[in-house]
Amino acid sequence: MAYYGLTMERAKMQVNPPRDKMMLVFIVLMIHGIGTLMPWNMFITAKSYFVEYKLSENYTGTVNGSDYGTYFLSSLGFAAQIPNLIFNWLNIFVNLGGNLTKRIVLSIMVEVIAFIVTVILAMMNSSEWPGAFFWITMTTVVILNMASGIYQNSVYGMAAKLPFKYTGAVVLGSNVSGTFTSIILLLSSEFASSVRTAAIYYFITAMFFLLLCFDTYFALPLNKYYRYHELMKEKEMESNQRMNPSQRPPYWTIFKQAFPQLFNVFFVFFVTLSIFPAVHSDVKQSDKNFMVPEKHFSNICCFLTFNLCAMLGSLATSWVQWPKPKYLVWPVVLRVVFLPLFLFCNYQPLNITRVLPVYINNDWVFWGLGIVMSFSSGYLSSLGMMYAPQSVEPRYAMTAGMFAAAMLITGIFTGLLFTRLCPMFVQHNFLDWLI
Repeated sequence: MAYYGLTMERAKMQVNPPRDKMMLVFIVLMIHGIGTLMPWNMFITAKSYFVEYKLSENYTGTVNGSDYGTYFLSSLGFAAQIPNLIFNWLNIFVNLGGNLTKRIVLSIMVEVIAFIVTVILAMMNSSEWPGAFFWITMTTVVILNMASGIYQNSVYGMAAKLPFKYTGAVVLGSNVSGTFTSIILLLSSEFASSVRTAAIYYFITAMFFLLLCFDTYFALPLNKYYRYHELMKEKEMESNQRMNPSQRPPYWTIFKQAFPQLFNVFFVFFVTLSIFPAVHSDVKQSDKNFMVPEKHFSNICCFLTFNLCAMLGSLATSWVQWPKPKYLVWPVVLRVVFLPLFLFCNYQPLNITRVLPVYINNDWVFWGLGIVMSFSSGYLSSLGMMYAPQSVEPRYAMTAGMFAAAMLITGIFTGLLFTRLCPMFVQHNFLDWLI
C-alpha cells in the first residue's frame, strides 16, 4: 500500500508539477548557504576581537601573548580550511555520517556545540593563559570546519537535485553570510558596553542562526515543490539501479566533463582568497580626512564592502547569466590582475617593513578596486557553481555539484597558501624580480 501511495503521488505530480510558491525552497537553500560559511566568516570577521583584544599585549600583559596575535589570521586559515578541504573531498566518495539527513543534522549540532565553547571562552578571563586560549580556539576551529566540510558538500549535493538556480541560491547564501556577519559585528561593537560583551552577542547570533538551519532542513520535505523534484530524482536513481545494480558513479568521467566549470570555481576563489581577508584588511588608510573613520576603515572598506558586493554579484545571476559556460573562463582568468593591484595599494603587513613603493595611495581607488573584485567574485563563482551540474548527465548532477563544492574549498585553501607570500612581495619589491 505504501508503494502504491508513493506511485500515485508521483503520477499526480507529473501531471501537475508544483511551483515554488513564494520562493520558499529558494529562501531555505539560501539560509543553508549562509550557514555553510557561517563558521569561517564569524572567525575571520572577528579579527579585531582576537588580535587586538584577547591576544593583545595590553590584555595579556606580555609580548609573548601578542605573538599569538601576529600569526592568528594565517593560523586560522589553515585550521579552518585543511579539515574543510579533506572532508569536502571525502564526502564525495564516502557518505560520512550516513544518509543526507544524518550528515546535515549532525554537522549543524557539532557546529552549535563548538560555538558554545567559543562563547564560554569569551566570558572567561584568559589574560594569564594566551597560549592555551590560542590553541583551544584553533582546536575549536578545526572541529567546526570538519563539520562544515560535510555540511557544505551535502547542501550543494541537495541543491543539485533541483533546477540550477537553486545551486545559485546556496552560493548567494554563502555570500550573504559574510554581509550578515559584518553587520552583526558592527552592531555588536557599536552598542555593546565592552569588547567582551560584543563578542558574546556576536557568537551567540551564529548559534541561533545554525539552529534556524536545523529547523528549516526538516521543513523542506513538507514542501510540494521540493518533494516533486526529490521524487523525480529517486525515480531516476531507481531506473539507473535496475540497469546497473552495483555500479558506482563514474567519478573520473564526471570530473572530466565538469572540469572547465570546476576550474572556473577553483580559480575565482583562489584569486579572491589570495587577496581577502589577509591583504585586503591590511591595507591602511592613506588620507586621514577620508569619509570613513580610521577605526572603521577595515571593517567597512574591507569586510562589509567585500561581503555586500559579493552578495550583490551572486544575486545578479538570478537575472543575468553571461557569459555562457564556454566563455566563462576568460573573465575568470582576467581577475588575476587584482593580485598586483592590491599589492600596489597601501598594504602594510604586521611586523613587515614595506620596500615596494605605494603606487595606489588614493582611498577611493582602493575602495573601488575592492568593490569590483568583490562583485566579480560573487557573480563569477555563482555562474561556475550553477553551470557545473549542467555540464554532466542529469543523473550525475548531484555528484558534479559536490565536486564543485570541493573545488570551491580547494580554491580557498590554495589562495590562503598564496597569501603567505604577499608580505614577501612588498618586503623585497617583487617588481625587481620581473625586470
